[in-house]
Amino acid sequence: MAIGTRDALVQAAESLMRTKGYAAFSYADLAETVGIRKASIHHHFPTKEELGIAIVEEYIARVRANFERIENDYQDVKGRLEAFSMEFRASREGGLLPLCGALAAEMAALPSGLQKLTHRFFDMQLKWLTAILDKGVANGEIPRGCGTRQKAFLLLSMLEGASFINWATREDDSIDLNIIRLIIEEA
Repeated sequence: MAIGTRDALVQAAESLMRTKGYAAFSYADLAETVGIRKASIHHHFPTKEELGIAIVEEYIARVRANFERIENDYQDVKGRLEAFSMEFRASREGGLLPLCGALAAEMAALPSGLQKLTHRFFDMQLKWLTAILDKGVANGEIPRGCGTRQKAFLLLSMLEGASFINWATREDDSIDLNIIRLIIEEA
C-alpha cells in the first residue's frame, strides 16, 4: 500500500529529528527528502511545531503499543526489561538517536508544545518501567530494597546516555544486558 504524503512527511521528519535534531532541520530539508515542494508541507503542517507534535504523538503511540507487546510476549520482569533495552539497540543500529532523548538535548530551544510532550514521554516511560519493577517486587522476582522508581530512572538514564555516547563516538558499544540483572537484584 502506498504511503500518504502526510505519513511520508512524518516519517522523514522523524528521521531528520533523530539524526540532525529539531532545530537543525528545515522544511527545505524535508521537501528535498520527500520530493515535494515546501508549500505542500505547509498544507499538511502549517508550522514546524505542529509537525513536531504530530511526530512525537505518533512515536508515543508506537511506544505504548510496544509496551503492550512486551507485556504480552514476556511474563518475567527481566525479559520485559531486556526487550525494552533492545529497542535502544535497534535505534542505534538504525543510525538514530532515541527521539525524545534527541528532543531533550534541545529542550531549551523547543517550542512549549514539544517541551510538554517530551516531558510527558519520559514520564510515561518511567511510569511503565516502575510498574514493571513493582510487578517484579510483588511477584517476588526482585527484592524490595531500593525504590522501583529509582531503578526505573537508573535504567532509562543508562539507556539514553549510552545512546548518546555511541552516537558521539560512532562506536558500537552498548550496555551489557547483565546490567538489568544488577538493577533488579540490587537491594
